[in-house]
Amino acid sequence: MLRFTLSIVSLLLLAAPLRAADDYQLGPDSQRQEGVPRGAVTKHRWETSNVFPGTVRDYWIYVPAQYQAATPAAVMVFQDGGSYVSEERDFRVPVVFDNLIHQGAMPVTIGVFINPGEYLAGAGGKPRSNRSFEYDSLSDLYVRFLLEEILPEVGKQYNLRTDAAGRAIGGISSGGICAFTAAWERPDAFGKVLSHVGSFANIRGGHNYAALVRKSETKPLRVYLQDGGGDLDNAHGSWPLANQELAAALKFKGYDHQLVYGDGGHNGKHGGAVLPDALRWLWRGDALPTAKHSDILLDGEPWTLIGEGYRFTEGPAWDGQGNFYFADVGANQIHKVDAAGKISLFVAQSEGVGGLMFGADGRLYGCQGGLKRIVTFDAEGKAKTLSEGVAGNDLAVTRDGGVYFTDFDNGKVWYVSPQGEQRVVDEGIKRPNGLILWPDGKTLVVAEFAGQHLWSFQVQADGGLTAKQPFYTMRLLPGRTESGADGMAVDTMNRVYVATHAGIQVFDEQGRLWEVLAKPQNAFLSNVEFGGPDWGTLYVTCGDKVYALKSKAKGATLLSEAK
Repeated sequence: MLRFTLSIVSLLLLAAPLRAADDYQLGPDSQRQEGVPRGAVTKHRWETSNVFPGTVRDYWIYVPAQYQAATPAAVMVFQDGGSYVSEERDFRVPVVFDNLIHQGAMPVTIGVFINPGEYLAGAGGKPRSNRSFEYDSLSDLYVRFLLEEILPEVGKQYNLRTDAAGRAIGGISSGGICAFTAAWERPDAFGKVLSHVGSFANIRGGHNYAALVRKSETKPLRVYLQDGGGDLDNAHGSWPLANQELAAALKFKGYDHQLVYGDGGHNGKHGGAVLPDALRWLWRGDALPTAKHSDILLDGEPWTLIGEGYRFTEGPAWDGQGNFYFADVGANQIHKVDAAGKISLFVAQSEGVGGLMFGADGRLYGCQGGLKRIVTFDAEGKAKTLSEGVAGNDLAVTRDGGVYFTDFDNGKVWYVSPQGEQRVVDEGIKRPNGLILWPDGKTLVVAEFAGQHLWSFQVQADGGLTAKQPFYTMRLLPGRTESGADGMAVDTMNRVYVATHAGIQVFDEQGRLWEVLAKPQNAFLSNVEFGGPDWGTLYVTCGDKVYALKSKAKGATLLSEAK
């Protein structure tokens, strides 16, 4: 009986129409339809790039028939533009755009199709492609190329939306990871990503994205990934596994995303077949997701601007009484922000003060670099010298009034005892910068501006430091060897927060990178401090501005412990 049943099943399977692997067909939305207005495509040449000097490339602009100059149009950029703009290949984007815009399934959208740059060769030579450098690199170069060169040029002729929700970017293979990188680097400029068989492999570091996503602040992006089981598997990695790992990371961090997975190979067949549905999904609604999915950040809480127009802000310090202080190093001043948010001048001539911190005694301590002094300020802003002879950069105050401070230029950490005795307690850190004590006062952490580590020490009874370790390893921006680590803060869970080039990097008690919080603006991030009535507000000094952000975490300082 069993043999008979299996035979019937086998016959039924043989009789059923089977689709061969990678045999994807284009649907009606990828075909010309009667009565659908047809957009116009024009070809252009770009030969004057400053971001990628010496390169030349073709690009095309698609303008839908429904475009009206009075209304800003959405814009979508495609890498490997010639593949996407052609009506003879897999994607046929102008045809799909025509149909979907006519249906109202996507907004009026101008398409920009850009080929990778190349360097022209001499007579008889072959042009050298710049494609992998532009597309596979994890940096902001390509998105800068778009925002500084191509889109402004297109904007001379057409009225384009500039908000992230009105801008999408897509590509195939290396062009797919390029699309993700552009949005990752500038989520304020591109909010929607389309990747076909994306090369999230170890070509120029793309395999790191799954890990980067998991430990970075969730960005307001919508991401559509397409791949198949027959995609590449070579020395760079496995494309199917890499796309699945990225999709898993996006899911973990709560991104609005899809991975459409088939049996196709490294080509545009499957991607072309699902393109209409992908575009419908990407362009559904206009709002982008804003949930943070973080145990540090609160959903719906944006950075609040405290003050602006300064030359270079530093040294945020909260006094535990409702007042916040910060230095404007460039103007040689210290400012005070009261509980009502009013900003007043606290010290008119600060003599180069950068680092500031309140001690357990309620006094404001500072590094007066211009006069090579460590000082305290009274309620009127008058300085009193604790020690002198060294130009300190930043400082941390102990419970008994001792002070650790960094000598940035000479690679030293100094200690000043409560009695005013000053001595070197460490040497060799490459440009030591910010420093912070754990809540118990037994662990000191020193930031290495010119390296990749935060160094931990055990604090001894006489102020000496032992057990030096590169305990925390910071994330570096692509192409940089310096973290830019500066000011630090610590919360009640012994998590360390450090201002770096990559953002606010947060490490757990065991020294593991936990999360990277985005900067409030694209400027040098110099310092971070906890404050507010419940010590649950992060204050940062960033370039010419000072910001605040309410968080789930609670700061741990000498003053917060006294509450």
